Amino acid sequence: MKRLRLVLAGMLVSALGDGMSLVAVAWLALQIAPDGQEGVWTGISVAAYALPAPIGAALLARWMRRLPAARLVTADATLRAVALGAAGALAITGRLDPVAYACLLALSSLLHAWGTAGAYTLVAEHFPAEKRLAGNALVSAFAQVSIVVGPAVAGGLAALAGPGWVIAADAATWAVLALTAWTVPTRPVGEAEAGGWRTIRDRPALLGLIAVTCVFFFLYGPVEVALPVLVAGDLHGSAGLLGLYWTVFGIGATVGAASAALLRRLPPWTVVVVIIIGWGAALLPVGLSAAIVPGLIGMAAGGLIYGPFTAITTGLFQTATPPEALSRVLATRAAIQTPSASLGTLLGGPLVTLAGARPTLVLSALLTIGLGVAAGAGRRS
Repeated sequence: MKRLRLVLAGMLVSALGDGMSLVAVAWLALQIAPDGQEGVWTGISVAAYALPAPIGAALLARWMRRLPAARLVTADATLRAVALGAAGALAITGRLDPVAYACLLALSSLLHAWGTAGAYTLVAEHFPAEKRLAGNALVSAFAQVSIVVGPAVAGGLAALAGPGWVIAADAATWAVLALTAWTVPTRPVGEAEAGGWRTIRDRPALLGLIAVTCVFFFLYGPVEVALPVLVAGDLHGSAGLLGLYWTVFGIGATVGAASAALLRRLPPWTVVVVIIIGWGAALLPVGLSAAIVPGLIGMAAGGLIYGPFTAITTGLFQTATPPEALSRVLATRAAIQTPSASLGTLLGGPLVTLAGARPTLVLSALLTIGLGVAAGAGRRS
């Protein structure tokens, strides 16, 4: 258990790096993009930080599924540290161009579906069933806490030294996780009777949950492009202001994630539907108001509402999946869901360019509310 606490600390450190990347990845893309192409290259870069994960989940499954959970975490963290370290070094020395940047971000995300699956499989292996939701909440809370601290640190560091140093710092946090995960004793990997996709396909409730989540993430994707463009353009703000938006979101999300265990007596699907509708409603002030404060309040409320989502949905998968198939099922889930947000982000680039940041945010909010209403109606029918 002492080694597990060590790797959990490593997860917290790497989550801080990811929190910093919320600002740094987009802000660096804005700096190195050709004039007039800022929105397109921001969308490509943000998507590249996540989109190849499902490719790695599918193409590398033959080798990765044989690894214990702790080794999945180690492999992902090592690749992320190396690729992001290269991007940071090139940016610091002034030799980074948009194409190389996108390629290195893509390489860094290649094993991330397996790394995420490994993290939640470790929770399932080391926490008793009645405490898994609390364990899931702990891991997801790391990500939310990092959004409180990470964007603020990234905004300040980017202003002082440039976003390339923030990317380099992100790489260092993943190196910490790689070292700590390597120390965790491994367990033999059992052979599942079915692969990840077949296991999900045989459980209609999980298949439906993935479908709803994919649309939810797709509708969120344009926000990661529209928000930095809104801050840099309409609001004439800095990386620090963009960091503030993500910080208040992170504060709300941290409280929400930490409260996930309190929702264990409620029907999980009801919680999922309320979260989707609530996030859409909270996003409206960001797009409708020309002032900064209403947008910050909306992001804080949206974080609070969204916070429990990962813990609740992961708990549904852990409960319904045989232990020997869990890591590959979670990797398959990530492989299916990750392109949704990334495709939404890619769409966000030209959409922001054509329609503007504010209309894009409002459209995302309204369609998300509609999704939640439809999902709730579908569960009742």
